[in-house]
Amino acid sequence: MEIADQVSQVFETYLRSVSGPSLPFSEYSLGGDTTPLREDGWTRIRDALSPPRGERFLEDEDDDAYVDRRVKAGFQRMVQLSSLDAGVSGFGFFYWARLPWREPVEDEVSLLSVSWPTEYLAARGSEHLRTLLIQLASLLPFASGHAGLAFSSPNLHGPPLERVRDEALRYPGVEVTHGQRFLGAWIDGVHWLNFLGPDALTAQGGVEALRSRLRTPGTLLQEMPGSGALVTLGAEPDAGDLVQGRRLPAYRELAHVLEATLLPCPPQLTWRGWLPEEPRRWWRRFLD
Repeated sequence: MEIADQVSQVFETYLRSVSGPSLPFSEYSLGGDTTPLREDGWTRIRDALSPPRGERFLEDEDDDAYVDRRVKAGFQRMVQLSSLDAGVSGFGFFYWARLPWREPVEDEVSLLSVSWPTEYLAARGSEHLRTLLIQLASLLPFASGHAGLAFSSPNLHGPPLERVRDEALRYPGVEVTHGQRFLGAWIDGVHWLNFLGPDALTAQGGVEALRSRLRTPGTLLQEMPGSGALVTLGAEPDAGDLVQGRRLPAYRELAHVLEATLLPCPPQLTWRGWLPEEPRRWWRRFLD
């Protein structure tokens, strides 16, 4: 499915949400080296997000060199917008469009990620941010999606995980993986906001069947345009704290409800600086 128009709308809506005296970005990448962001960069970014019509499946492409370049790159197009003027700013836009095969390779999906710093959340409030996220999600034909607290990073792969090991194991409500490119029909964990597309919702038996299984006070289930749904776990995102016994029961309840459709932990998952059993322990933190 070609979603360039919708992604462009998300991009412009996101930019409006962070606009002020100046936009908080200083660099960008379109799949190659990171480049300082100047006026001509905005044109290149928008061109990358709005490709010419008439693109074909790679199976139908006659230009073998073009196919080879795309396969080697691993994506059809990519846009990354960030700022490192004063370290990690917390603002970021990332879009990775999967290669246009008729059937996705290895469950590959297109991935879109946007971020704001916690200062934005504190200044605007959780309800403002939730409304904005619903607006962004409503623009997209998503399979699934989520929003919540995360260790921010200027790139897709997140911060070096050895640097956040202790915090990740203590605060279960904080994401560290920053999205999965080979997700297929699986759901990528449990978070403050959990967007379920039509197929993901059908797998739960529909809205009412899912509603009947969510009993924790403060959990909100609402329908979304396009036959999807949103599950909100509490009035604001919560990091939890295992040291203080704050295990986030609403998150645990939803994880058990969705367990059959949650992305399984890769069998041989290892993270530098973590003990061998700890990545799986983090991955299944709401299930075990």
